[in-house]
Amino acid sequence: MSIPNEKNPIALFTTWMAEAEACEAIKEPTAMVLSTVDADLIPDSRVVLLKQVDDDGFVFFTNLGSEKAQQLDVNRGAALCFYWMPLDKQIRVRGRVELVGDDEADAYFAQRPKQSQIGAWASRQSEPYTQRLELERRIMKFGAKYAIGKVPRPPFWSGYRLRPQQIEFWLKQPYRLHDRLRYDQRGTDWIQERLYP
Repeated sequence: MSIPNEKNPIALFTTWMAEAEACEAIKEPTAMVLSTVDADLIPDSRVVLLKQVDDDGFVFFTNLGSEKAQQLDVNRGAALCFYWMPLDKQIRVRGRVELVGDDEADAYFAQRPKQSQIGAWASRQSEPYTQRLELERRIMKFGAKYAIGKVPRPPFWSGYRLRPQQIEFWLKQPYRLHDRLRYDQRGTDWIQERLYP
């Protein structure tokens, strides 16, 4: 079995994501490694969750004070990596990020569970603290403040869209002779290349 020659890599990504979501052995199919670069050109990686994908790109949400957001402010280049071991499949994405619009961020925030909304207000993401009690007090504070009614989106919380410039699909094969198909964006077109393992 090899990777099909789909013209649109987003369509192929959507097919592979549907397979991952249908696989009971994969607990978090939307988990992806997000890699960024800081002001000293030192790379950094962490796992985040994909919340939307379409022809415009891959969307994730975060606190705008987080380390990842600070790094993306310095360098808009970023990479994503999905690895679904039970399916023997991997996808790597490289491109540039931009903030999503306020309407899009508001719409996504509104559908989060209320405790997650309150957690977004309470967390000073990536800042140090001395005792867990500090966080718990902030959760109680914002829980009381927003006990009734809708919880507004914090001004320091939004999303990023990675607009892909390169997408590579990897399929495990016997004897480490893996199948690799890379797409590079040239203008509005995607150019395909098969790569040696």
